[in-house]
Amino acid sequence: MTGKNFTPFPVLRTGRLTLKQLRNTDDKEIFALRSNDTVNKYLGRKPSRSIDDAKNFIRTINENIQRNDSIYWAITLTDTDKLIGTICLFNFSDDHSKAEIGYELLPQFQGKGIMQEATSKVILFGFQHVGLHSIEAYTHSENQRSTRLLEKLNFKRDSAADENFTIYKLTHNG
Repeated sequence: MTGKNFTPFPVLRTGRLTLKQLRNTDDKEIFALRSNDTVNKYLGRKPSRSIDDAKNFIRTINENIQRNDSIYWAITLTDTDKLIGTICLFNFSDDHSKAEIGYELLPQFQGKGIMQEATSKVILFGFQHVGLHSIEAYTHSENQRSTRLLEKLNFKRDSAADENFTIYKLTHNG
């Protein structure tokens, strides 16, 4: 079945990861992620200032999922229950053929292939289960790790969004 219906929530698994729905008990990890200077460096957002910010963020994300406006996973190592990052598909086109992908990972877990594993699974989900024809990613021109990840996953540079961000696009050939 394809389509933009995220109920029941689609739990995704890879060799070492479980991607699952954010829970209210993830508030401390979401706060750590969204208040981290390294994580926020290229995202152009104000850092979270409190646990209440994190709780409100989780509530908003889960409301968006209920409305099928976006799908947002907590990334956990399969043998633990602790959130180490997030990944999402959002900003769907009106005909649901295109979406944007976004991701973030706590610094101590970066450089271990975790985001490549998670992103590959989410791309497959987007193409096979949602029926997307293309997925876009906006990355800061100085964010070399994100650029390398997208290039490894066969995203192609599409165009410059502005002087700081580049759009990468992956088109489904199946």
